[in-house]
Amino acid sequence: QEIEVGGGRKAIIIFVPVPQLKSFQKIQVRLVRELEKKFSGKHVVFIAQRRILPKPTRKSRTKNKQKRPRSRTLTAVHDAILEDLVFPSEIVGKRIRVKLDGSRLIKVHLDKAQQNNVEHKVETFSGVYKKLTGKDVVFEFPEFQL
Repeated sequence: QEIEVGGGRKAIIIFVPVPQLKSFQKIQVRLVRELEKKFSGKHVVFIAQRRILPKPTRKSRTKNKQKRPRSRTLTAVHDAILEDLVFPSEIVGKRIRVKLDGSRLIKVHLDKAQQNNVEHKVETFSGVYKKLTGKDVVFEFPEFQL
């Protein structure tokens, strides 16, 4: 799927089945480099194709006999998308800032060690995440304070 990211740039999202995600992530760094060469400067991100099951309401108790697993909840899927998005770097912290008008801004702290690998892509990451989930997100590389 190809989407427009800020500044007239395009990003390519490749959806991978969840069981194959591990093996894709083993070769992801080389694969992304080759694909970005091929697609001339478009950013390529790999995300697992996950399903969100609706929250069971009081009315919907007839058709689904099984309990909804935690991995199919909205929150779990959105967190997992964020994890896949920033691979190979790791998320070390998260802050949710609720503004006075009620809108939320998620600040995601990424690993300082990977800063030079992913720093040029953070606008792409936030654009892709906004497109997929509708949530605003800002990526930071904090200095560690004890």
